[in-house]
Amino acid sequence: MRLHLASTSPARLMLLRSAGIEPLTHAPGVDEDAVAAAAAQAQGAPLTPERMVELLARAKAEAVVEATGVQGLVLGGDSMFVLDGAIYGKPHTPSVARERWGLQRGRTGSLYSGHWLIDTTDAGHPLAVGAVAVAQVTFADDISDAELDAYIASGEPLFVAGAFTIDSLGAPFITHVDGDPSTVVGLSLPTLRRLVRSLGHEWTALWNRPRA
Repeated sequence: MRLHLASTSPARLMLLRSAGIEPLTHAPGVDEDAVAAAAAQAQGAPLTPERMVELLARAKAEAVVEATGVQGLVLGGDSMFVLDGAIYGKPHTPSVARERWGLQRGRTGSLYSGHWLIDTTDAGHPLAVGAVAVAQVTFADDISDAELDAYIASGEPLFVAGAFTIDSLGAPFITHVDGDPSTVVGLSLPTLRRLVRSLGHEWTALWNRPRA
């Protein structure tokens, strides 16, 4: 059984590799803002974080299936950070990242990761399941302005949800994670395992990386 990752995220790829899986990666080419806006308009209200990350994960997985016709398990994922009820995706610019950190330093927020898994092994009857995982993230309250300036200058926080990581340069600025840590990286491995098994496959059947 081969896993196809509907994402070019280095963090998600690293997580899967660490779990013994070498997926085939595909760029989904989804306009996330347009998908979310259309869904919000259709329901006449803003999307909840849970609804948004699962919706975008589904859109990415379905886009790859439609574009490639691959056989196997196709996984889409999406992550968003929530603080004080506001949803924060990727900041993209240093000024926005600095503003975000000004709000979250010394605080606790929620990182939501959506998953959508499509089983295309039966081309005539593809199956799909989805789930959302959430973890609470607490940031250190003694982070200096100089540290934040250096972190933002590294470029790392500009293209990750919430403007932080826990598996690279941002890790020392996080004091506590309540929940599955891989959720914060961008993909909950325990959640993915449950989805794989719910489709009738064994998680270990996805192992395809040689052990050191």
